[in-house]
Amino acid sequence: MKRALLMGAMLVGSQAFAGEYLVKYNNTGALNLLNSMSLVKVSALNVMDHNETASLVKVDIRKQQEAEVLATLLSQPGVEYVVPNARMKAFTHSVDTAALKEQWAMGKVNAEKAWQRAGNKGNKGIIVAVIDTGVDYTHQALSPNMVPGYNFKDKNNDPMDKTSYQNPGHGTHCAGVIGATGLVDGGIVGIAPNVSMMPLRFLGENGSGDLNDAIKSIDYAIEKGAQVISASWGATIPRNQAMPLVEAIKRADDKGVIFVSAAANDGKNNDSTEVYPANNGFPNSITVAASGPSDAKPSWSNYGTATVHVAAPGEEIMSTLPKNKYGNLSGTSMATPLVSGIVALLKSQDPSLTGAQIRAILQTTGAKVSIQTACNCRVDAFNAVDAVLGKKMVVVPAAATLSSNETLNLAILNGKAPFKYTSSNASVASVSDAGVITAVANGTTAISVTDAEGKTASTLDINVGKKASQNPGNPGNPGNPGDPGDGSCPIGDQSMCDIICQIKPDLPFCQK
Repeated sequence: MKRALLMGAMLVGSQAFAGEYLVKYNNTGALNLLNSMSLVKVSALNVMDHNETASLVKVDIRKQQEAEVLATLLSQPGVEYVVPNARMKAFTHSVDTAALKEQWAMGKVNAEKAWQRAGNKGNKGIIVAVIDTGVDYTHQALSPNMVPGYNFKDKNNDPMDKTSYQNPGHGTHCAGVIGATGLVDGGIVGIAPNVSMMPLRFLGENGSGDLNDAIKSIDYAIEKGAQVISASWGATIPRNQAMPLVEAIKRADDKGVIFVSAAANDGKNNDSTEVYPANNGFPNSITVAASGPSDAKPSWSNYGTATVHVAAPGEEIMSTLPKNKYGNLSGTSMATPLVSGIVALLKSQDPSLTGAQIRAILQTTGAKVSIQTACNCRVDAFNAVDAVLGKKMVVVPAAATLSSNETLNLAILNGKAPFKYTSSNASVASVSDAGVITAVANGTTAISVTDAEGKTASTLDINVGKKASQNPGNPGNPGNPGDPGDGSCPIGDQSMCDIICQIKPDLPFCQK
């Protein structure tokens, strides 16, 4: 019987590394305190790592003094927050190699037509960072497109994908979906077979890694010039616990790096389930659900109108595996690199395109399907490339969910000012002459636009109702020291916070 491998590297909040925390500091005094605490003989705190870019210090706290040390840290004015260093883990089943080289997804998204329309299959100057279990960069179908990466799991320059029962080659498979060359007899082709790929390993052969190394991988990709980051992993944890990861994605957003992430494989609605990095909410991000051969949602794929942007083929996906092998895997992990590859293909046609613009293009050119996302659509590479090359006028963002009284600024890609805006239901949301939407009452509307030359475009659904995630506008300011901003326990362990509050009852989250 054919068995599919459901892939998804998940950060499990309850599976933290015992005693390890990430401390975010905002002045040198707090950093010096951490270093001095670590220097004390038989210290209860040991500094393990320092990420200067993120202003994060990884520490190990002796269990016997854990509450006392945490209370001390959380009471320091220069300590912005403390979160457990959580565990990254890849969940895998068995590999199916019975249907080698069968690539239904390429036909479904019209890859061949997209390449013909573009006159190319990507550009080597576009780099996609594959942050994962590493990549078998010697694979015949991948090696011509690989650029140097790094192994944050083992702290060396060798990001080789190491396999085991837990990891059949997750990162290598993702890389093949993006950019396998299609030049190996009996092999496969990626959606953008002429782009470059940077392998960054932070998940090990046992399928686990830590949050700290994931953040370092993101910062490395930004520093080394990647234009796209493909992240087929995530965490079902509260936003305050994911804050170091959210801040890393904000740094990518600030540098114009497009961040593509998996919606997760729990079959849940992300609008009511906090999943990170999927729910980060930044303009540079595209969160991906999975679709099957008949354009139906597999039961395991997460979804969400407010938080998941598009769907893409992710079921029984044939791609590369380590040691020049191939196999079918399934998961939002497979849908994500397909979208990352299409993003790279679009950037190859127009390097100036932003993440927000590409997300809007993918949503307005996708095929309509019954999968609950912001666009209720499945990506179509040809339609997207055609829109870019044809300079189609597009409203950015193309879809959104707003809370009551929230405003949203619209921008127009490939249009000539002045613009005339119209709301299809002004009782739900109005729109000003400057293109500012104001949410009025729960419901759904769409905004149509006419430019100075008579060209028209329209958004998809603009929903007014409960906002799914916290406002991502200022992730670096979670509130008072030790307070995530909502009065809840800042380290995600209420029993530990109860003990801390007995030691330091004046801490903000202790004031209830």
